[in-house]
Amino acid sequence: MRALLQVRGLTRRFGGNVAVDGVDFDVHAGELLALIGPNGAGKSTTFNMVNGQLRATAGSVRFDGREILGVASHKVARLGVGRSFQIAATFASLTVLQNVQMALIAHQRKEFSFFARADRHEPERAASLLEQVGMAHLAQSPCSALAYGDVKRLELAMSLAADPRLLLMDEPTAGMGPGERNALVALVKQIVRARNMGVLFTEHSMDVVFEHADRIIVLARGRVIAQGDPAAIRDHPEVREVYFGSNAGLGYGVGAVAAGLLAPRRDPEKGDCHAGA
Repeated sequence: MRALLQVRGLTRRFGGNVAVDGVDFDVHAGELLALIGPNGAGKSTTFNMVNGQLRATAGSVRFDGREILGVASHKVARLGVGRSFQIAATFASLTVLQNVQMALIAHQRKEFSFFARADRHEPERAASLLEQVGMAHLAQSPCSALAYGDVKRLELAMSLAADPRLLLMDEPTAGMGPGERNALVALVKQIVRARNMGVLFTEHSMDVVFEHADRIIVLARGRVIAQGDPAAIRDHPEVREVYFGSNAGLGYGVGAVAAGLLAPRRDPEKGDCHAGA
C-alpha cells in the first residue's frame, strides 16, 4: 500500500551548514509517527519543509502521490494537510462553538463579516467536531475561560474542521502537565484510527512518544539515525549514544534530563522529565 506521505532525500543547507541531510521516511494512513531528536537535530527544519513553510535545497515530498515540495503552505493545506502549532491559535472573545465555526468558514473560504454572526454557520457540524474531542458540554463557554488543556483540544477540533487526511502537529502538548498531555495524544490517536488519517508530530515529552507513537524517527545532526516502533528505538545503540547518552538505558516512558542522560520514569503524581528539543 502506498504511503500517505513519502519523504525522500530531503535536504536543507544554510550557507555551508547542512541542517537536514537526505532525510527519508513515510507516514501511513492510520499511523501516529513521532519525529524526535536532540537540540539542533533538524526536527523543526524538516517539519517546516514538509508543510511548505521552508524551501528545501533538495529532495521530494509527496502527499498521496502528488509532489508538494515547493508548494505554498496554504495550497498544501487545501490538498488535505492540516497543522497545529505549539501555541494554540484561538479567538478568546468567541465561544468554543464559534471558534470551530470560524475554522469551518476559513476552510470553506467563505466571506465573513464581523457584523455577521459566526454561530449561524454550520452549527451542527461544529458541534459534531466538538463531540469528537470531548468538548460538547463546553460549546457555549467563552474560549477565554478554558483551561489550557481544553484550549489544546479546541485547537484540535479546529484543525479537524478542514477534514485533513494528514495532520502535522508541532509539539502538541507543549505547556501541558503529564496527565493532560497523555490524555490529549490518546485522543489524537483515537481520532487517527477513526478517521484513518496520518499524523506526524514532534514532541519533547518522551512519556508521550513511547506511550502513544506507532513508530518513531530519530534525527541527529540532520540525519535519520533510527526509525521503528518504540521497542526498537528504546534498544537502538546509536539512539542511546547520540540522543540519550551512552551510559543510560532507555526505559519505557522516560524523558531525557538537561544533562543529556536518562532518568528513570517518574510517578505522574510526583512530576516528570522532558527530553531536549
